[in-house]
Amino acid sequence: MASILALLSSVLWGSSDFVGGVLTKKHKAIAVTAASQFFGLIVGVLLVVISGAYLSPNLSWNGYVIPGVLSSIAGFFGLVVFYQGLATGTMGVVSSIGSLGALIPITIAFINGERPSKLQLVGMIIALIGAFCASGPEVVKGSPVKPIALGVAAMFFFGVALAFIAQGAKTSSLMTMTTMRVFSVAISIIVAITIRNFGNFGKSDLLPLIFMGAADFLANLFLGVATTKGLVSVAMVLGSLVPIATALLAYKVLHERLHRIQYLGIFLAIAGVAITSAA
Repeated sequence: MASILALLSSVLWGSSDFVGGVLTKKHKAIAVTAASQFFGLIVGVLLVVISGAYLSPNLSWNGYVIPGVLSSIAGFFGLVVFYQGLATGTMGVVSSIGSLGALIPITIAFINGERPSKLQLVGMIIALIGAFCASGPEVVKGSPVKPIALGVAAMFFFGVALAFIAQGAKTSSLMTMTTMRVFSVAISIIVAITIRNFGNFGKSDLLPLIFMGAADFLANLFLGVATTKGLVSVAMVLGSLVPIATALLAYKVLHERLHRIQYLGIFLAIAGVAITSAA
């Protein structure tokens, strides 16, 4: 179950990232992020009401509020620089670099004493290599510096956000994700008022933004639940295969060329997932 949820989060994140990258070619990254977070909040509130999963907040580190707030701040700025990177560079490159943020919570899990089996470690390493191979040829040939730098910044922010998500999920994955969206929307409103820009979105942007918000929220939720059903390190690796979905969508929709090493990366990612899940 944990592996399936983590993989599903990768598919949802990859799809959301692709749509976000496309929208950011027309609108400011911060506006796209803000609008999608608003729709994500609506999804979260609906799920809390329908499921009756509401828990009273407390300010303990072992609760969901503090991890939710901290992951919200890191995740919001991570999405802003990430979408900007997707809009200015090759999606496969930026997505691959950003996905390596999973190394931060994986490292924390190891420090806290988590010990996957040797076979799981082999599978995890193969899967991570596969996810990164999508950017191999472009990095070697020399991509523009700006999108790569944005990808690295996103990697750091995403890694921090994922670490706090895993912490908050110990109490409640759903409440942690909803708290994230509450504060993300609050940040969005403050930023929008400050820069006096609300995105200027049209009717044609509504469905993509709703999809982004829902997909991103559910991806976070599924990964948070996955960390409570199995090893955090394994869940993070399987949840970091985002570039596969993003690269395939960019290939199909935007006709971005896939190189042989990228096909190899997809094969390695699938092989790594199979090994990790079977261990």
